[in-house]
Amino acid sequence: QVQFVESGGGLVQAGGSLRLSCVVSVSTFYISTLGWYRQVPGKERELVASITRAGTTNSAASVKDRFTISRDNAKNTVYLQMNSLKPEDSAVYSCFAATIANTYWGQGTQVTVSS
Repeated sequence: QVQFVESGGGLVQAGGSLRLSCVVSVSTFYISTLGWYRQVPGKERELVASITRAGTTNSAASVKDRFTISRDNAKNTVYLQMNSLKPEDSAVYSCFAATIANTYWGQGTQVTVSS
C-alpha cells in the first residue's frame, strides 16, 4: 500500500505562487512516474504534470511556462511549483504514483485562487 502526505495548498490571490509537496511512503525507486492531477466538481480530472524516474516531464498546455514539476528521490517527494496562478487553476490537486502494475492516489489538497 502506497501512502501520501500532500501539503502546500491554500488560498492565494491571482498572480501569486504556491508550492505543493507530496511525500510518498515507499521508495520512489519503485515508482516509474509521479505527478499531479486536478479536479473541479462537475468536471473531469485533468493531468497537470508528471515526471518519470529519469526526470522526463510532461505538463498540460494550460500550465506550461507557469508550473514546474520536480522530484527528489532521496526524499521520496514530488513537488509542483505553481507561479502566476489564475482563478481557473482553483481545484483539488492530487498526487499520484505509478508503478508498472498500479497507480496510487493521494487524497488531494485544495488550491483556491481569488481574482
